[in-house]
Amino acid sequence: MAAHLRRHPGAGVSYVARVTAADSPVPAAAPTGRIVLLTTTHRVAPGLLSWPAWQALHGADRVLSGDPGHPQLPYLREAGVEVEPGSPAARELVDYCVAQGGRTAVVLTSAEGESELTDGLARLAGSGREAMPDLELLPGSYDLPGARLLDLVQVMDRIRAECPWSGTRTNEELVKYGIEEAYELVEAIEEGDREALLEELGDVLLQVVFHARIAQDDPEDPFSIDDVAGGIVDKLIHRHPHVFGDETAETAEDVQRHWLRTKAAEKQRDSVTEGVPLGQPALALTAKLASRARTAALDVALPDGAGVGYELLALAARAEADGVDPEAALRAAARAYRDAIRAAESSAGR
Repeated sequence: MAAHLRRHPGAGVSYVARVTAADSPVPAAAPTGRIVLLTTTHRVAPGLLSWPAWQALHGADRVLSGDPGHPQLPYLREAGVEVEPGSPAARELVDYCVAQGGRTAVVLTSAEGESELTDGLARLAGSGREAMPDLELLPGSYDLPGARLLDLVQVMDRIRAECPWSGTRTNEELVKYGIEEAYELVEAIEEGDREALLEELGDVLLQVVFHARIAQDDPEDPFSIDDVAGGIVDKLIHRHPHVFGDETAETAEDVQRHWLRTKAAEKQRDSVTEGVPLGQPALALTAKLASRARTAALDVALPDGAGVGYELLALAARAEADGVDPEAALRAAARAYRDAIRAAESSAGR
């Protein structure tokens, strides 16, 4: 007997065993039927099933579901598919399909899968003593890229409604966490720690979803995560006419110049310095201002002045002109200094 194992996105079960009656070690004098495990994903609107899934459902002698709250049930009823409640054991299902020249049974799997049924079918198929029906897993719908973001939105909704702490937070109260998470993301990137990068990206994403969920509750000017996503999608398309339109951009500098022109027109700004947050770290602020001036082809001399501040200003501007992020460069030097301190402590026996 041959068993072909494969995975399907969003299948909802741990494995797929596709075993045909021709593979069975027990000769079959007549057709032995077919058992179809039909999987769907809750991240796609119920009722949106593949054509092979609808064919299997309409052609089945018996359709079963052990989940009375399965989201597909109302739509199957509308389509004239009668679904029998219950979770038959593997033995019962095999006997039903093999009997009377072979029948087809479709099992609509739950979100958790049907591990007891699939394990039972695998044991029967592997015994070498059974005339088995064809066993097939049929994905009726798949997760699309980004589908887990829907899970995040649903989880955040529930936390906002049921958690005493999260349910009372304001956007203002979360500001410090957003800053902390952004810095932790930067650290993960600069350390080259892929595991930390994965985690910190999630933490930053949580801040976005959390802030949007709080904004949804605003009594005067509410907006949702869909508004946030829709806004950034529109912005990206508008500011990338070389991707979504007829314009061309040969270099990254061309892209940046167009981005700034479009941004200035959108926001009706009179200066390239508008929109540069003055509260960011000083080296990053200086580099951003220098970048804006250079991109706009403005020849601006650095202000004269004495003291460390003006010296750092000149260094930061020079670094930006050389393509170096002064903030990242200083952090790298600071990490080297930290390591030197630790080495000195170790040598001193601390």
